[in-house]
Amino acid sequence: MENQREQPPSAEEVGADGQDRKKPQFGTRFLTDPKNVFEHNAWDNVVWDEEQEAEARQKTLEQLEHAAAPEKQEEYEREADQFWDKFYEQHQNRFFKDRHWLFTEFPELYSSKGNTNPDTSNNASASSSTEPQTTAASGNDSQLLHEDRHLACELKASGDGSDSATISGGSHESKADVHLQESKGQSTSVSGSSNSAEERLKNISLHDTDSGSTSETYPGESATFRILEVGCGVGNTVFPVLSTNNDPGLMLYCCDFSSTAVQLVKEHRDYDPKRCHAFVWDITDENSKLPFPPESLDIVIMIFVLSAVHPEKMQQALDRLASCLKPGGQILLRDYGRYDMAQLRFKKGRCLSQNFYVRGDGTRVYFFTQEEFRSMFQKAGLEEVQNLIDRRLQVNRGRQLKMYRVWLQCKYQKPLKATQPDNDSSIGASAS
Repeated sequence: MENQREQPPSAEEVGADGQDRKKPQFGTRFLTDPKNVFEHNAWDNVVWDEEQEAEARQKTLEQLEHAAAPEKQEEYEREADQFWDKFYEQHQNRFFKDRHWLFTEFPELYSSKGNTNPDTSNNASASSSTEPQTTAASGNDSQLLHEDRHLACELKASGDGSDSATISGGSHESKADVHLQESKGQSTSVSGSSNSAEERLKNISLHDTDSGSTSETYPGESATFRILEVGCGVGNTVFPVLSTNNDPGLMLYCCDFSSTAVQLVKEHRDYDPKRCHAFVWDITDENSKLPFPPESLDIVIMIFVLSAVHPEKMQQALDRLASCLKPGGQILLRDYGRYDMAQLRFKKGRCLSQNFYVRGDGTRVYFFTQEEFRSMFQKAGLEEVQNLIDRRLQVNRGRQLKMYRVWLQCKYQKPLKATQPDNDSSIGASAS
């Protein structure tokens, strides 16, 4: 049975000052009568019936019958880094919004000392991309359609841009509403790019090799709390974490497949090599070197990242990441779920293999099930803490259209006595 968050978390929160605070509740708009579907812009936790599931499955089988040519698939794999470089060269830091919602869904990012309720209101001035208050508090939906600007751009290109552009209004916003507003072209740059990138990089290069300490043998060696973000892009997670987590022992490593993205992170005015170390890394390259030793990380976070990896290489990537965790360390993940609207909209020739697709810009995406994540993480020797499915129904009331979104959120922990991973691949042969 699907592990769904059927009830929102408690609205009672204790702030850093010890005072009780109320936060907007997570996902509280439920569609109890289908006749009311067009009364609001979005509905939370919408469960599909068997007919919908069967139609979606049939659609993916039809997509698979018209898969991309083998030579094109090889090109997308061989030149994957180049496609992402082109993506960031085109969009720079304007495509995604800063992820201030992270601390609600992943409070582990806030502190190594168990204080898991940051007051992010003080950080609004640190970012030029101020999000609605519901986003910061409503957690695991507040970023999703900003990531899906890929989808919004393709909707616009196909003449269906109004699917996202006309959904607005209503005095009550669900988490899905916020997503749609973010997809409506309201992208914002990562807070504050430097006005003098060359000067910034010149200064950074003097210190970046040792995080500002000549006594360290690797960046962050003296840190007491180490986080790695995989697929950091231009820093939409990095800089909210740095501005919110004031732990003096924090070292935030961040890596991306794209050298262009990493360069943009280093050019950011808030990039501090004493607290942050950005580097280029292909997580599927088993022979690549890392700037830290095995079993040195407390947290690894991946937001819509594993889905961009070839299915045959996902397990080895997770195995490598698991080896980087300290005993008790966690991998935090958010990614696309099976039969998400973005999957069902792919046209002929865009399917690469079962549930794996290529977008118009050459970047790729896989759509997961909970069981696939469970199997892969367990084979990597990690224990399940959380494995949730998040279903949203977004509505275009003007055109009477319904759009179903599906995302997954997971937390997996390395046991205090680590077990040896099972290296059998679990992706690619799963049922649709």
